[in-house]
Amino acid sequence: MFSKILIANRGEIACRIIRTAKKMGIATVAVYSAADRNALHVNLADEAIYIGPSPSTESYLVIDNIIQAALSTGAQAIHPGYGFLSENADFSRQCDANKLVFIGPPVAAILAMGSKSAAKNIMAKANVPLVPGYHGDNQNPAILKQSADEMGYPVLLKAAAGGGGKGMRAVYHGDEFDQALAAAKREATNSFNDDIMLVERYLQQPRHVEIQVFCDQHNNAVHLFERDCSLQRRHQKVIEEAPAPGMTPELRQRMGEAAIRAASAINYQGAGTVEFLLDSSGEFFFMEMNTRLQVEHPVTEMISGQDLVEWQLRVANGEPLPCTQAQLNIRGHAFEARIYAEDPEHDFLPSTGQLTQLRAPRETSHVRIDSGVIEGDEVSVFYDPMIAKLVVWDSDRDRALERLTDALSEYRIAGVTTNIPFLYNLASSGPFRRGDVDTGFIDEHQAEIFHRRKEDLDYAAPLAAQAILAAQNQSAQKVAEQSSEPNSPWHLMNHWRNSNSSPQQLRINIGEQQVKVTAETRQLPANIKVVRDKAGFNLFTPQGVFHCSKSQPDLGLDQNQDGSGNLNAPMNGTVVTLLVEVGAAVIKGETLLVMEAMKMEHSITAPNNGRVREFFYQPGELVDGGAELLAFEMEGS
Repeated sequence: MFSKILIANRGEIACRIIRTAKKMGIATVAVYSAADRNALHVNLADEAIYIGPSPSTESYLVIDNIIQAALSTGAQAIHPGYGFLSENADFSRQCDANKLVFIGPPVAAILAMGSKSAAKNIMAKANVPLVPGYHGDNQNPAILKQSADEMGYPVLLKAAAGGGGKGMRAVYHGDEFDQALAAAKREATNSFNDDIMLVERYLQQPRHVEIQVFCDQHNNAVHLFERDCSLQRRHQKVIEEAPAPGMTPELRQRMGEAAIRAASAINYQGAGTVEFLLDSSGEFFFMEMNTRLQVEHPVTEMISGQDLVEWQLRVANGEPLPCTQAQLNIRGHAFEARIYAEDPEHDFLPSTGQLTQLRAPRETSHVRIDSGVIEGDEVSVFYDPMIAKLVVWDSDRDRALERLTDALSEYRIAGVTTNIPFLYNLASSGPFRRGDVDTGFIDEHQAEIFHRRKEDLDYAAPLAAQAILAAQNQSAQKVAEQSSEPNSPWHLMNHWRNSNSSPQQLRINIGEQQVKVTAETRQLPANIKVVRDKAGFNLFTPQGVFHCSKSQPDLGLDQNQDGSGNLNAPMNGTVVTLLVEVGAAVIKGETLLVMEAMKMEHSITAPNNGRVREFFYQPGELVDGGAELLAFEMEGS
């Protein structure tokens, strides 16, 4: 076995690999950029090497720097984690050239699956079912649009070198095609330096089910069952689970065998994931094969009892697979929820800042936290804004789901906006509890997830009022305890009268809605949790999370009535393109410019009919968060 490995990654996956390496007695070398000088993975590793400035293009993606770090420390192998260089064939090739073991598949396998179009051809020959589509070399936009027109809408544009939802656009009508193609190509170029596109039939309400495969250097191959990753936003996974709800043994066997055929067709070695779209009839279609460990691998570990990173290290060392297919069994049910610094109420805009408070649920045999940050760390603009992966397990799906909602309600994070309330609402929604999932789930159930229904307000309002009154009484009690007359009725906050106390009328903000409530102080039910933040409090209930606050009097101040809208940069980033000419007439909602920040594109749109008087930044220029991007003149001004 290796005595020392270098981990060419950062964050939670680097920490995850270090834990297994330590368990196996393997020394670890971390690499870090300027932004990560004091990061958790740096402190956990036995050694750490600086590899460049904060942008990943100048550090984690610089192959020469990582190879040199491995050679200078005497590492025998490099684990790439996921993302960054994990599926980069040139990186694997340079590892080989420098006699460093690449803990991943052979170069040929990476190349075979690195191009989605080439992968489709290989899968067709291996008798793996494919989604109908255009996977040709001719990238003339007219040819691509003709293919879409002949296929019939909706279609899905996908970057051939893509992953993680980058360079992907759904197109529902022909007149949307050109704009969607341009946006997908821009994003693909920025993410992969490759804008070759595929056009495929867009399946309606499919499920995203993937099979974990493992192959060794001795022609052995197994699958470790399936994961359902249907809950997605922007084509990126939000909550994953294993096994998939409603999966029959017969369908599991068929999908597992197809996944092994896919891996065998490219002489695969190591950990891989074959991703399928599964429709309601039980038909499934190959999407892609990820030639690396997946973010969601912990749910497979929880139900199989296997350490997949240990498997990777043993296979890379030339050992046979630790188990045969017959020795692998499913035990219980597991969920993984990705905790992100982002604002789901505002199109999942990433949130940056310092983690002034970070309190995770207690880890047990049922609850696992994979994280790469600690309290006091900064969520920067340079990398993915993931804070942690919350993984739970129990004997069946219902019990595991209860573990998930309980653990989410125990998280305490301050300093950045997080998606925890959103995750809790997803997990506690009726359709998800029933296992009625598909890739359009979030869009389909927005009203329920974001509590935009009257029945949600009717349910939450009295609970919020009780929480506010209880907080007022606690505050009054503290003041009373510090006074010379702690029992004076003047300290009470319950509208005290000589007779009985009277109910209070409150105006309460629940999300973006304001409601009037008449309430008296009562004790909240035991299954309701109140978690305070700067803007109010989150009310965790069996029917979801409600963000609430006591409404302040409207004094008519700070009202923006000029129609200028928000034409400022949502965060630090780079201007990608300007989409209108200065002085040209535009209509309300038309995209004026596109920014890129934290791996995502952000469109700045016209707040009203009018025209752009001036752009203050040009494509390629860096912009500070909050900076004014352009001067806009309303129609008729």
